[in-house]
Amino acid sequence: MNTKISIIGAGNLGTAIAEGLLKSKFCKPADITVTKRNTATLSALQNKGVRVTSNNNEAVKNAGLIILAIKPFQVTDVLNGLKKDLTSKQVLVSVVTGVNIADIETILAKKMPVFRAMPNTAIAIQESMTCLSFNNATGEQTEYVTNLFKTLGKVTVINENLMDAATVLGACGTAYAMRYIRANIQGGIEIGFDSKTANLIAAQTVKGAAELLLQNGTHPEQEIDKVTTPKGCTIAGLNEMEHQGFSSSLIKGIATSFQKIVKT
Repeated sequence: MNTKISIIGAGNLGTAIAEGLLKSKFCKPADITVTKRNTATLSALQNKGVRVTSNNNEAVKNAGLIILAIKPFQVTDVLNGLKKDLTSKQVLVSVVTGVNIADIETILAKKMPVFRAMPNTAIAIQESMTCLSFNNATGEQTEYVTNLFKTLGKVTVINENLMDAATVLGACGTAYAMRYIRANIQGGIEIGFDSKTANLIAAQTVKGAAELLLQNGTHPEQEIDKVTTPKGCTIAGLNEMEHQGFSSSLIKGIATSFQKIVKT
């Protein structure tokens, strides 16, 4: 299949995807096109050999894979403007929050492979968690899109009715993790570290904890058991956090974010 990639909408996520593709060397810089009204803000990508344009139709015509990375309210207008240039030989991947594959197909009014992907901003450093759903795709097309996102992190294929939940857990989850790390840093400063050292210790510790789960395939409680000794400082701290509502507040936050998505 045609391996030229066009990213329609080079905002934070669209730019992050482009940066990830460059770092992973999944394709040549010249085979990537990104679009934005204000192309002046994309000079860093352009300097790396990426093609930059403000013309969405021009970007789509020669592409084999089109990644739609725009705001939800822009989808109808943008797709209506593009559908005359889209063909069944191309693959459309939407990373737009809250827009279903059926919604996209209704606007296009033509049969073509449509994927819905939910990555997060860690895609820029090839550490994204990306959830995929699709319709009308061949095995080759599915493998290509899956491999693309695998070069940018971890990938799992899910039922589309779980995509809103995936948005909360995998995309909003980045912010939740950052807030935990921030609190960890603040605690570190309170017990004697300077902010730079506390930042390093907190971030690397979280990274290491996540890798233990990913590489060992273990449950968090199994890893917690390894560092909690009877009457020790770890279990004392964990119990105090639970008394203050640590787990319950996080669960409530996830549920609140999910309700916000499904109600909009």
